[in-house]
Amino acid sequence: MIEVLRSWYARHFSDPQAVILAISLLVGFAIIFFLGDVLTPVIAAIVIAYVLEGLVKKLQALKVPHLIAVTFVVILFLFFVLIMFLGLVPLFSKQLTQFFVELPNMLAQGQKILMTLPEQYPFISPKQIQDIVYGVQSELASFGQKVVSVSLASAINVFTLLVYMVVVPLLVFFFLKDKEKIIAWLMRFLPSRQGLASIVWHEVDRKIGNYIRGKLLEVVIVGIATYLPLKLMGLNYAALLSFLVGLSVIIPYVGAVAVTIPVALIAYFQWGWTSDFLYLLLFYGGVQFLDGNLLVPLLFSEVVNMHPAAIIIAVLVFGGLWGVWGVFFAIPLATLIQTVINSWPTSESVT
Repeated sequence: MIEVLRSWYARHFSDPQAVILAISLLVGFAIIFFLGDVLTPVIAAIVIAYVLEGLVKKLQALKVPHLIAVTFVVILFLFFVLIMFLGLVPLFSKQLTQFFVELPNMLAQGQKILMTLPEQYPFISPKQIQDIVYGVQSELASFGQKVVSVSLASAINVFTLLVYMVVVPLLVFFFLKDKEKIIAWLMRFLPSRQGLASIVWHEVDRKIGNYIRGKLLEVVIVGIATYLPLKLMGLNYAALLSFLVGLSVIIPYVGAVAVTIPVALIAYFQWGWTSDFLYLLLFYGGVQFLDGNLLVPLLFSEVVNMHPAAIIIAVLVFGGLWGVWGVFFAIPLATLIQTVINSWPTSESVT
């Protein structure tokens, strides 16, 4: 057994560069795992800086000085966030309030439909239906309590939110302005010979940057493409549902399935088994089909080259470790692991 372990170690860690890379990865994962909550504004600023860096580079290509380009892009970003906040938050709040007002009627209608099932399917007993109804009601009551607790916690953390609103834009500005200096400073803590680590860093840096920009663009395109048919057909809560559909693309495969349920249920409670219901499902299915077969290959052909099962496993693992951030970065982190495995040196001649 000891000889097997020694052979494995010699084959995979005989190159000092591999040891440097392994230590760097372990330190990075440990920092995120143990200090993720504290570093939330820093992580958010890094993500935003990645997104905005492409626009800064385009302005620099047009001979705009770096500092002016960074300042303009950050101001443009803040203006966009302000417009989105003032325009969308009141609309979402209004539609969410309307949804909770209509929810008892939807539940009553759903209960009537469920109570007819024992007549059509004798193997289903009324008691089973009542258990399902009580279970749904208890879950909704629990969800309502959670919403209230979250609202109270949010009210308490208003000061923290205000601090983040100042800290994050400042960090974004400095990350964009001094990116090269910050990277050079971090490199001082690594050994002078870092060939393998440097190769992996540049490859992952390029892929993660492209992925984040592409994913946010996909969120916007899918959200707008979903909103148009929902709004034209007059579906209730069109803006809220479209926002959820847009966010669902962050979680590959799983998100699309999960968000289809509320879209279909609300359409059914509004129209029943009518042609409008079928047309809406057709339009919605068309958006999902175009997203999966046209938009994703177009935006991520260079970034994501993994089996769907590997992507789902990555979402489950990293989502379980780091919550929402883990879900968002599941594919980049899986790409990092894939790049490390492909670049890892091995020694076949083990003595």
